[in-house]
Amino acid sequence: MRRRSAVIPASPRVPDETRASADPRVAGRLAALGRFCYRQRRWVLGFWAVVLVIGVLIGGRVFEGSVAGASSASAEADRGSAVVTAADPARGTVTAVVDGRSVEDPAVRDAVTRATAEIAALPGVSSAVDAYGPGPGAAALRSADGNASIVSVRMADSSTSAQTTAVTQRLAAIKADGAGVTVGGDLVLQDEVKKQTEKDTRFGEIVTLPLTLIVMVLVFGGLAAASLPVIGAVASVGGALLAMFGFSKIMDIDTSVLPIATVLGLGLSIDYALLMVNRFREERGHGASISAAVERTAATAGRTVAFSGLTVAVALSGLFVFTSPVLGAVAAAGVSVVVIAVAAALTLVPALLGFAGRRIRTPGAPVPDEGFFSRTVRRVRKRAVLVALVCTGVLLAAGAPFLHAEMRNSGAAVLPASSAGRQVAETVDQRFPQAAAAPITVVVQSGATVAQAYADDVVAKLPGVSGVRAVTPVSDTVSTIDVLVHGDPQGAQAKQVVEELRADRGGLTTQVTGGAASVVDFQDELLTRGPIALGLVALGTLILLFLMTGSVVMPVKALLMNLLSLGASLGALTLVFQDGWFSGLLGFSPTGGLETFIPVLVFAFAFGLSMDYEVFLLARIKELRDKGHSCTRAVELGVQRSGRIITSAALLMVIVFAGFALGDMLMVKQMGIALAVAVAVDATLVRCLLVPAAMSFFGEFNWWAPRPLRRLHDRFGLSEHVELPELAPAVLPAQRPAEELVGTAS
Repeated sequence: MRRRSAVIPASPRVPDETRASADPRVAGRLAALGRFCYRQRRWVLGFWAVVLVIGVLIGGRVFEGSVAGASSASAEADRGSAVVTAADPARGTVTAVVDGRSVEDPAVRDAVTRATAEIAALPGVSSAVDAYGPGPGAAALRSADGNASIVSVRMADSSTSAQTTAVTQRLAAIKADGAGVTVGGDLVLQDEVKKQTEKDTRFGEIVTLPLTLIVMVLVFGGLAAASLPVIGAVASVGGALLAMFGFSKIMDIDTSVLPIATVLGLGLSIDYALLMVNRFREERGHGASISAAVERTAATAGRTVAFSGLTVAVALSGLFVFTSPVLGAVAAAGVSVVVIAVAAALTLVPALLGFAGRRIRTPGAPVPDEGFFSRTVRRVRKRAVLVALVCTGVLLAAGAPFLHAEMRNSGAAVLPASSAGRQVAETVDQRFPQAAAAPITVVVQSGATVAQAYADDVVAKLPGVSGVRAVTPVSDTVSTIDVLVHGDPQGAQAKQVVEELRADRGGLTTQVTGGAASVVDFQDELLTRGPIALGLVALGTLILLFLMTGSVVMPVKALLMNLLSLGASLGALTLVFQDGWFSGLLGFSPTGGLETFIPVLVFAFAFGLSMDYEVFLLARIKELRDKGHSCTRAVELGVQRSGRIITSAALLMVIVFAGFALGDMLMVKQMGIALAVAVAVDATLVRCLLVPAAMSFFGEFNWWAPRPLRRLHDRFGLSEHVELPELAPAVLPAQRPAEELVGTAS
């Protein structure tokens, strides 16, 4: 006789937990999507497997097609460089430093001159010069101590990578007893940046994925549930690489964009899948079958994921306002990565739940209404004003160092000290001052005689100028003036000289270029377009949060709190990478400032990620509020029921960012540290203390909105209840009929 299965009644909290605070149309479509992906899980899994394979095989080539240092046609420094390139086309230079023996040593002289002659005859070479050639320029290729010299090779504009490699190999093969050869130059630097970026990206993925899996095993108490976010993240990265490869065919993708977009996609994918799996376990704990739990998860957590992805995309879209190609590429790649992460969470995760659902450990009881987070909220509420003031003071103090931040172009310093290209660049700067790039270069669209007169009458007389090194004719109609400045080549005085040169052009057509000019151009763009970008991001965020909450108070508070946590992140960035705190531990040498575009990217990414957690928390509080709970109780329950998952998600995100920060590329390291700090501060100090304190302080006023806006929200807002299918009685997994187990495994 067949033994009856033990039946467990559904939890009395089922009606409360399974109503979604969402637009019925949105939740209904998401529920239908989850149902479809569950039923067609083999096809969905196959689709994402194809995306992953194509992404790895084809998308992985995006590193080859990326551009190291994409230029902007709207910036004067870049326009000046374009004028010089048009007058004397060249793909770039390869430079060798021969060091360790006297330049006058016959063996050294013979080896260098022979190599220079052979290289000059190679295809793709425009010119090759050394310290033994005719003319006064040869003296600049000798070090002051006479123990080192430079061989400089200019590659023609039509030259290929293979031809550049042949030149590099021949320079490295220079043999002279006791003399060492190091090969660098801008072409070598660009190649090293691409290779190091790809290496750091792969390293970050290899380090973070196993660590996140271990943490998720601890969070979920089992491997089946823990593995799904990792699988979703891997698939998302494949899709992200494919998307960026597509963008690289229609726009210049700066090499630095790739790891930034990858780390964003990896972190968001893990976060979203974690939220989906957690909600699935909750629904199973309330007695839902696997198919019903998937559908409910798609309608509830799926809505939060979609809404969260939209807020992150809005934050990144603010970068489209800037004309800098780096920021535009980050915006395009970042938004596409967010879309892919959301798509994977809403389609791939439900399909994976269909395969692994019965192996995922079901919680024995719903998340308790009493626990660490609810007790913390009550303690905070008793001293809400004091907690809010202390947290705000701490965050403002943490952000204060950013007030003295300096922007700069780090150049070769973005590479590790072991890089040959960086070693050559630093050697040239230190030992060959006449051959090093000038801090400021003035491009004069005129002959050398006119340019020399302008240099003597205007340039040399400026107070910040220490001298005019050379006036060089590039063609009959274009000349360059190398300008030396007092102090830091990219410091305040150098920037002032740039402004003075642009204010007094001597009646000529000139462009002021160089490192200091590039920093000035970027800062000018921030001042003119930054407020517009900030305004658009803030407006979009306020509208989205209003549609979700129906309040104008909570969106404004969320915006202000995000700015506080963002300030703390930028302050930490300044202390570490400008002032040098923990530089030895992190393995880099401070450059005296922050890479120009990093603070902008940190703002966009950190703002989006902070709003991501804000949506996680407010969605749960709003859901409880719509079910009739008071504001006080909704905050307690919302923080209690979402606190653990938000903290877990933040921990995983910090692991991802920290893993990328362990790489050797300075820009990737800066982004990793800044975002790790932003997420850690936001998930602890802000979400656990400042948000409950502020909501307790405002009370029912949290939900206030003017009457016209309330009517608008009633019509267009995302707050109505949606009915989901009734739950079937829950059956203990170990005691379910065999046919059900077979069905769920198929």
